[in-house]
Amino acid sequence: MIQNATRPRGRPRSFDETGALEKATQVFWSKGYDGVTIDDLVAGMGVGRPSLYAVFGDKRAIFLRVLKAYAERKGASATKALLSPQSLRDSITGFLRYAVESATEKGSARGCLLICVAPLVDDPEVRQFLQSAAAGGTALVEGRFRDAIRAGEIPSDFPVGARAIQVTDLARGLTMRAQLNVPRKTLLKDAEEAADLVLLPRRV
Repeated sequence: MIQNATRPRGRPRSFDETGALEKATQVFWSKGYDGVTIDDLVAGMGVGRPSLYAVFGDKRAIFLRVLKAYAERKGASATKALLSPQSLRDSITGFLRYAVESATEKGSARGCLLICVAPLVDDPEVRQFLQSAAAGGTALVEGRFRDAIRAGEIPSDFPVGARAIQVTDLARGLTMRAQLNVPRKTLLKDAEEAADLVLLPRRV
């Protein structure tokens, strides 16, 4: 019997690319960008050196892929917390609580790769990515405030732009405090109180 199926070119990959990137995330978490070597990545990702270069590239390329995958994953969860159908206060509280819960997640390093590791990397593309991610987060919160104005939850003169920046700054601050081992319970309480402060009426 003649087999018509063609053989795939080259040898099949013996590793899970997504899983390898997740392992690389832990390597960068544990040593920081500058402290990581290619040997660290080979050992941590479980990928041979030739495959690592062929599939992922050099250390910089791997870090950028890790950063983008991490931001996508965290960003999707933060968006869900903010935009789930609920009151504005619950939305802001959920967004800040997610920052705390993510930064204190069991089995992971405390903090956030985008806030605690990436800003120390002296690379224009990394800096541009972080600036775009921060701007996107602020725009998301700003949009939630505008929805609340349309729904009559807050007055039309509510300082949307300034308060959106405050919310994202608060999220970053809670994340950095998590890295300093402030207890999760304390941070969650602070997140609740911060949401109330953000929603105070505009001073005349």
